[in-house]
Amino acid sequence: MSASRTKFYLDKQNAKWSGVCAGIADYTGIDVLWVRVAAVLGTLMGSGVLIIAYFLIAWMGTPKPFALYGSNEEARFWQGVRSNPTASTRDIKSRFRDIDRRLADIEQYYTSHNRRLADEIDALR
Repeated sequence: MSASRTKFYLDKQNAKWSGVCAGIADYTGIDVLWVRVAAVLGTLMGSGVLIIAYFLIAWMGTPKPFALYGSNEEARFWQGVRSNPTASTRDIKSRFRDIDRRLADIEQYYTSHNRRLADEIDALR
């Protein structure tokens, strides 16, 4: 079974304790340092609810599969999908439109401007 790239995972590879802050950082795309600072400040200012939530997440969370992402670029892509799926879909559609337009330009250039190539293709038929 393939691991879901849009699911929250505990990041045990970058963990200090149980990987909750590293998992939140991986899920949201925020630097793990800032997530840890927010967790410490929230714990100091809060009533202990954050500590309970931290240990519940650590207990219920699934460890992130090793090599979930092939590269840093892929990790950033999936973080974008999780944070704003509509923008990610729009970006992918835009990229495909651009590739399709460029392929059409290449096809049009070689079929209309290169008479020698067209003659060679006709000779092969």
